Amino acid sequence: MSAKILQGKDFAAQIKESARKEVEELKQKFNVTPGLAVIIVGENPASQVYVRNKHKACEELGIRSENISMPETTTKEELLNKIDELNAAKDIHGILVQLPLPDAIKKDSEEILNRIDPRKDVDGFHPMNVGKLVTGNPGLIPCTPAGCIEMLDLAGIEIEGKRAVIIGRSNIVGKPMLHLLMAKNATVTVCHSRTKNLPEVTREADILVAAIGKPQFVTADMVKPGAVVIDVGINRIAPKKLVGDTDFENVKEIASAITPVPGGVGLLTVAMLMKNVVTATKLSVR
Repeated sequence: MSAKILQGKDFAAQIKESARKEVEELKQKFNVTPGLAVIIVGENPASQVYVRNKHKACEELGIRSENISMPETTTKEELLNKIDELNAAKDIHGILVQLPLPDAIKKDSEEILNRIDPRKDVDGFHPMNVGKLVTGNPGLIPCTPAGCIEMLDLAGIEIEGKRAVIIGRSNIVGKPMLHLLMAKNATVTVCHSRTKNLPEVTREADILVAAIGKPQFVTADMVKPGAVVIDVGINRIAPKKLVGDTDFENVKEIASAITPVPGGVGLLTVAMLMKNVVTATKLSVR
């Protein structure tokens, strides 16, 4: 029996609709229009596509969107000054610096991201928001893992009491995913490149999250029959071919539910960004 395909667009539409209603409420109750500023430095074509997608989502939901394009030659100081300016702007509730930064300032990425006011950090990467996530306090949560949890909830997939295995320990997906699944009372194992007997560990998972950045790494023999498989990977293996971290065609014959790539988790990331902008706006009017 083939797995249920968890289509990102269906869940993203539900998340966006809920955010749209909250945007309306903020406008009516507080006379506040949520505002997102996205800074893009340089001419990276993939980054430009992402920024356009974010701008389009804001327009759909009634969020004010400000795209700030800065040249490839921008210095660290110039970028930090721009962030300070946005931190002080009353009509901007969310700030996002599109990564990767140009080579000349890439090494300063952490310092640059940490300059964003934690209350406006809609990517959820600031150490203060990471600390809140780890300690179980409300804050702004990284969009991709938050989207995965939201999708499981909307799909009616039980998390409590389940064995969850995450492959990958990045700060963007793996580590936040660990804390979000634990908060939902799952028993969680995090695997990585040094994990021994990896297939044995992954076969114990009721919920398997693949976030390792290796094309089609998770094969059918690594998956427990009936497991839910969330594929966070996006790998380009040909000019027009994207695949995930999972061997989708074979794994879908074993799993009970699986996310496709493209068309899965990626679509939830932008939807959750919109939700974070709404959350940040609510923090500012309290």
